[in-house]
Amino acid sequence: MLKKTDFYIDGKWVAPAVAKDCEVINPANETAFATISLGSEADIDRAVTAARKAFESYSLTSREERVALLEKLLEVYKRRSGEMAEAISQEMGAPISMAHHSQAAAGAGHLGAFIKALKDYEFEYDFNDSGERIVQEAIGVCGLITPWNWPMNQIALKVVPALAVGCTVILKPSEIAPMSGILFAEMVDEAGFPAGVFNLVNGEGPVVGEAMSRHPGIDMMSFTGSTRAGTAVTKAAADTVKRVTLELGGKSPNIVFNDADLTKAVKTGVLHCFNNTGQSCNAPTRMLVQRDIYDNAVEIAAEVGQKVQVGDPSEEGRHIGPLVSSMQFDKVQGLIETAIGEGARVVIGGAGRPEGLNRGYYVRPTIFADVNNQMTIAREEVFGPVLCMIPFDTEEEAVEIANDTPYGLAAYVQSGSPERANRVARRLRAGMVQINGAQRPAGSPFGGYKQSGNGREGGTYGLEDFLEVKAISGYQATA
Repeated sequence: MLKKTDFYIDGKWVAPAVAKDCEVINPANETAFATISLGSEADIDRAVTAARKAFESYSLTSREERVALLEKLLEVYKRRSGEMAEAISQEMGAPISMAHHSQAAAGAGHLGAFIKALKDYEFEYDFNDSGERIVQEAIGVCGLITPWNWPMNQIALKVVPALAVGCTVILKPSEIAPMSGILFAEMVDEAGFPAGVFNLVNGEGPVVGEAMSRHPGIDMMSFTGSTRAGTAVTKAAADTVKRVTLELGGKSPNIVFNDADLTKAVKTGVLHCFNNTGQSCNAPTRMLVQRDIYDNAVEIAAEVGQKVQVGDPSEEGRHIGPLVSSMQFDKVQGLIETAIGEGARVVIGGAGRPEGLNRGYYVRPTIFADVNNQMTIAREEVFGPVLCMIPFDTEEEAVEIANDTPYGLAAYVQSGSPERANRVARRLRAGMVQINGAQRPAGSPFGGYKQSGNGREGGTYGLEDFLEVKAISGYQATA
């Protein structure tokens, strides 16, 4: 069994202030494969001291120096990407093919996009020829809390832009899936970042996350996870009036109009919903279908969904793996049973494990039809391979149903009419809208409205989250 009980603080691997071991469970077989430590407030104090000291000099480094460090990190990351994929697959159950090509690859992709954004970013400029200089500076020490579902995607989206603009950081990965974060810390060390610039402390949200959020020595908190936990971070941070950015849950609508390419739209929607075993905050989990094509859409969805295979994440192939934990398994099973009790029609799947899989947190890919938007399955984020299909009659009704949610992360529109697709996209209260399967480019802003959070991650927008704005009047350009 792997033993990774030290934390990375001030450029060194150090023992926790108080030893408290925690087993990391492989969700495919429900057995422990590693041991980490759970940190305490004392560990955060040590990390903050290191980060504050390092900020004094690191914040004054040149853009070129920071670009060179990030390019070295990207080189190390690419060389060790196979290790990263293995770690992610073991800790959270992503099939190894997906772990290589999507999960681990996301880290390299974001690194490259942020390096490009950093090279082009204008940190200083004159304000309207007034003699005033606008200067954007690193905000300070940043506390970063990342989730288990896309571990390297979120670590890269937070750590990299913070380091790019001159901040120093303390990272708390999810204690459920911490191995990728520990490996990333090894890469940062190998890349040669100065001591104290990057620090890692493992631990539980109510202990380490709470200590980070309250700490007066941390200038900003960036959190990705559940809306409930996000509100806890915000409340804990309020007394020190630190900046808080949040990327939270979603219940994203996928609107399919009767002039869409129906087979393509439904197939893409089902597979996107089930991707990563449904454990994605921007998954299109509510498929809204115009009534005159609704029955056909349900038939197509059933045909596509029945072909989705569930299997061992250590095996190559295009299948989905288990959910991440027993807690997540129980939650998804409970929501499936609630949906059935409220009258949703099971098209495929349902409660229980897939046939032949009696060990591991595997669930049956499930599609519900005849759902209305007031049912629990249409309102709560399931975070499992569960799709609900809702009929609508008019464009106005589709927009109303789509926006009738406390969330606003992503939305999807399928229509053969560019005019209608554009019109509907503008009316949807979501931070990201994709029309007819269009893909989001590298560096595109990721984030949402309402209870899906605030702030934006990725590219130039991600850099700006970690910057303060200073206006210097009477600035002498020749001084």
